[in-house]
Amino acid sequence: MKRKFIAAMGVAGMLAGVAACGSGDSGDSKGGAAKGESAKELTVWLTVDAQNNWPELVKAADAAVTEKHPGIKIKHEYYGWPDKNTKLDAVLATDKAPDVVEMGNTEMLGYTVKGAFAELDPAAFDNSDAWLDGLKSSVTYGGKTYGVPYYAGGRVANWRKDVAAAAGVKAVPKTYPELTAALDKIQAKNGDKFSAWYQPSRDWYAAMSFVYDADGAIAEESGGSFKATLSSPESVKGLKEYKRVLDAYMKGDKTKDESDRYIVYGQGKSGMIFGSAWEGGAAEDPKADKTGKLKGNLENFVMPGPSGGNMPVFLGGSDLAVPVKSKAKAVAAEWINAFTGGKGQQGLIAKGNLPNNKTDLATLKGDPATAVPATAAESSWFVPMAPGWGQVEKAQVLQTMLQSIATGKKSVEEAAKDADTAIDKVINTK
Repeated sequence: MKRKFIAAMGVAGMLAGVAACGSGDSGDSKGGAAKGESAKELTVWLTVDAQNNWPELVKAADAAVTEKHPGIKIKHEYYGWPDKNTKLDAVLATDKAPDVVEMGNTEMLGYTVKGAFAELDPAAFDNSDAWLDGLKSSVTYGGKTYGVPYYAGGRVANWRKDVAAAAGVKAVPKTYPELTAALDKIQAKNGDKFSAWYQPSRDWYAAMSFVYDADGAIAEESGGSFKATLSSPESVKGLKEYKRVLDAYMKGDKTKDESDRYIVYGQGKSGMIFGSAWEGGAAEDPKADKTGKLKGNLENFVMPGPSGGNMPVFLGGSDLAVPVKSKAKAVAAEWINAFTGGKGQQGLIAKGNLPNNKTDLATLKGDPATAVPATAAESSWFVPMAPGWGQVEKAQVLQTMLQSIATGKKSVEEAAKDADTAIDKVINTK
């Protein structure tokens, strides 16, 4: 599911008095044992995903904690993604903060920078040494851990088998040259009103995959500060290949973003997309499939990268954090480990999610039903965990850069330099 980042602009105000909360805290600052055993109640905030799709996993985590802490009362509140952060901002300004809160991984930074979440000891959580790179980055700030990865959602390529076969392509590509050769055939077969690869130009998640594949980056840290690096030779190389793809295979509107990609795909004017793993299934739903031909005719595959390996992908997903005002930090950490640990991950996998760690991920690669998303998730990237990144109008900055590149308004080098300038103005601001 695509989740919109909600910048925590009001976090500074909501944390008034945080420094004074330590004396009433029932657990240590890293979720250790300390006084946590004496907690009488625990409040857990999750999104409706858990309520609707895996309530039994929530009950299992509750049972594990109540067995260790007889008599403890565990309360749950469930929220939809659009309104969760507004309610969280309001409650964090009081002394009624929840003890566990679910966050989209791109939401973590703004709260962490402002001190909303307690530091956690990663050693207290199962498989923390094998957390997926993109998810681990989302809970790490200044070398410290402020959350626990919950589950992941990756990105894959998806194409129409009938379109590929009609162009003489019989198998999904394993390498980038195989991919471009297949797309060349598909484009030639279907003409200039058809997108062999429908790739909205402003989709910065896809574009940055090309950047990271070329060993570039949005920004890099040196000496405790960050500097934007989209205009580096490596990043420019990745952006130029992204533009070549757009010029060669994207025949649709060069100013669009990816928000309705699956709908456009369902209209039958394109042969392939590269996006979230759920988008292919959404396109073949009868409500979106205007061709009547997509059901059973779409195939996911691991996106190969120009560098020779698999394309590094952005991992979306959820993290669990302990608000710094929690009065039961230690028990909160225990609940999180019970929920996200070994048994919890197996339950999440059974529900179609990617696990939070490479150990469990490896077991999915041998199953044809899960091999593609599991393999794709092995190579991932994440946004810069810089103090001011949450203040960067990142979608606007990156989308403006990409649209300028796609439409030829600016050269790759010029557009990337402009983006670096915009990012550098605030990326180190707390």
